Amino acid sequence: MGLSLDGLASGLDSTTLINSLMQVEAIPQALLKNKASATQTMISALQELNTKVAGLATLSKDLSAPEAFQKFTATSSSESVAISVAEGATSSSLDIVVGQLATSQVTVTGPVTEWDTTDFTITSAGQNYAISAASTSLEDVITAVNASDSGVKAVKFDMGDGTYRLQFTAAGSGAENAFSLSRTSISGTQTSAAQDAEVTLWAGSAAEQVISSPTNTFVKLLPGTEITVSKVSTEPVTLVIASDPEATAGQASSLVDKLNGLFEFITANSSVSVGTGGSTRGMIFTGDSLVRSVKQRITDAAIMPINGRSPSEIGISITRQGTLEFDEEKFSAALAENPSAVRAILATITSRVHAVSDELSDQYDGGITSRIKGQESTVDRLNEQISDWDRRLDKREAILKRTYAALEVQLSNMNAQQSYLASQLASLPSTKEK
Repeated sequence: MGLSLDGLASGLDSTTLINSLMQVEAIPQALLKNKASATQTMISALQELNTKVAGLATLSKDLSAPEAFQKFTATSSSESVAISVAEGATSSSLDIVVGQLATSQVTVTGPVTEWDTTDFTITSAGQNYAISAASTSLEDVITAVNASDSGVKAVKFDMGDGTYRLQFTAAGSGAENAFSLSRTSISGTQTSAAQDAEVTLWAGSAAEQVISSPTNTFVKLLPGTEITVSKVSTEPVTLVIASDPEATAGQASSLVDKLNGLFEFITANSSVSVGTGGSTRGMIFTGDSLVRSVKQRITDAAIMPINGRSPSEIGISITRQGTLEFDEEKFSAALAENPSAVRAILATITSRVHAVSDELSDQYDGGITSRIKGQESTVDRLNEQISDWDRRLDKREAILKRTYAALEVQLSNMNAQQSYLASQLASLPSTKEK
């Protein structure tokens, strides 16, 4: 016979055929997976964008506070008086004379070997504190004192002759932390008195005023300042608080840098690259209307005129590349000429930028946030479809395997029949013509 079922059967590889067919069947699922992956990449890019916009919202909110661009520097004519500025400071100057420093009370007992009682009293800051020691041993007395709420600490010193002297020290300085011991016959010597720090303002004039503090730091002497004294003075120490244009320029520059960081991120992810043969490939944000709107709205908030005045007048301008440029020299000159006008322009810019960036990045209904949620829903739907295709492909593969298994059985039967017929034909007697 001319037909060879053995050859047909041997040339049939069911596993290869099924795999080839399943690859064709899985093409729609592969397309869904590619789309899900691309959407997830977009989500990641949008989340990074949202983080940058939210960071801009936080910075612009901080800078929109009235005192944000009112920066001051403080100087002292003496190293013994340190001054620092904080929120609420204003330009001013003041002469002070340091009359005394704040000290803590220290009381030392005479030589003793043990305490005279297990129960005594420490009076501190107008309150009585009962001290109950486990015994009259000095160790137990010290333990009881240090464990109390009196604000007094005790320690012993070895005199080398079998006796000890106990030192009691107030935890805090100032007259309000003075203390005394009662209900004990052991006497003590005060080696350091509890006293407040004192400074004199306008010394030698009719307006002379003494100000005290329980510590060596005065926090209300001048608005927005902290003054710390470390040495008594006889001559006045001059303190000067002046505006700090460099710090103000630094605040404005930080806003421009933050804006440029956002713009550069958007531009880098919106560019189009040209490959060999003139083919083009866009980045993740190329042609995206939302991202384009984000950049345009924030740019407008930063550079649009304010009461007819352009921010470029104070050194903030936009370049041809779509980024902002900060001219510190021009800014400083404008600030020196009219500080209130410059601060008003900056306050408006920061308020506008904050309003836009906060709206876009709001964690509940911000424009970027809503887009991210929509993309996440798309990924969820695609993943559901991919899972459906997994089940569908599993069923299809099972059908193909059953089909090809049955086909192999049929081929095996046909091969058997072919062998039988071939043997029967071979056994027939042959005839030859004479």
